[in-house]
Amino acid sequence: MKLLHYCKVLLFSLPLNILSHNKNKPYITPHIPTTISRVLSKCDIQSSIYDNDAEMKSVKENFDRQTSQRFDEYEERMKGKRQKRKEERDKNIQEIIEKDKMEKSLAEKIEKGCLKCGCGLGGVAAGVGIIGPIAVNEWAKAALLAAKSSAIAEGAAAAKTAGDLAGVNALIQGINTELGLPTLFGRSFGSIFNVTNYTDVFKISHVIYTEFHGSCVSLRSVPGADYSMCSTIMRLDPVPGYTRAIAYGRGSYRGIIESHVNDIITKATKLAETTKTEMTASETLAIESAKKGAIETTCAIYHTAIIASIVAILVIVLVMVVIYLILRYRRKKKMNKKQQYTKLLKE
Repeated sequence: MKLLHYCKVLLFSLPLNILSHNKNKPYITPHIPTTISRVLSKCDIQSSIYDNDAEMKSVKENFDRQTSQRFDEYEERMKGKRQKRKEERDKNIQEIIEKDKMEKSLAEKIEKGCLKCGCGLGGVAAGVGIIGPIAVNEWAKAALLAAKSSAIAEGAAAAKTAGDLAGVNALIQGINTELGLPTLFGRSFGSIFNVTNYTDVFKISHVIYTEFHGSCVSLRSVPGADYSMCSTIMRLDPVPGYTRAIAYGRGSYRGIIESHVNDIITKATKLAETTKTEMTASETLAIESAKKGAIETTCAIYHTAIIASIVAILVIVLVMVVIYLILRYRRKKKMNKKQQYTKLLKE
């Protein structure tokens, strides 16, 4: 360790020795700088030599001027770009606002239209559902009353026709049975007597008497006459209580025939009235039942149509409400996105 210190002392003494004998040796000349260095060093930054140098001042002024000019040009370009960008942004924002207003107005109109349509159709459905069955029921009541009146009239007419036919048949059968007359002048009774003249006592008795007189009393024979009635009528007596038979005289065949024809017509008329009374109720009931069935079928068709209409209207209302809700949801979602986008643009 001591050896190391001794070496340091010896080495340090050598430069001291050189410096101490430097002035005594003229061949050793000191270095004198001949040029001035313009390098900016840390130690020369605050030196006043650069402030007094005209060339350095000119360089600094040129540098400052060019830098300021470039900064001004850059600022002008940026100002123009910023203005252009601002105009484009304002234009885009205005277009977005206008488009949004149009879309909002259109969407609101569509939504209001769907809502109004749904409300209107809902009211129609309610009205049809309430008024329709009531109207159909009232119509059914009125139709049943009209059908009953019509059935009574039609039943009475049908019963009268049936009674008259029964009376005509009873007249023909009575003439054939009591008077022994199957035909008149070779013709059937059906071609002579009908529902309009079967109660005419005088006409029928006159026709029968003419047939009887020509066949049984007259000396001349009548073509096509039926002589089987002669013995039958000649054995008859006047019907008791018929006063007109007395007027013709005792034993007058005219009075006998007329009294029996009157009795036959009286029985036929009673049978016709009985048949008419019996047939009126049955025919009226049958016609009324048929009309009632037709009315009930029609009412069922109307009720089905009303129900189908209500269901269709409710389906349309439901579709309108769904469309309204979808459009409203989409519009709100789009408005939220546009508000966020507009906020970002403004920022």
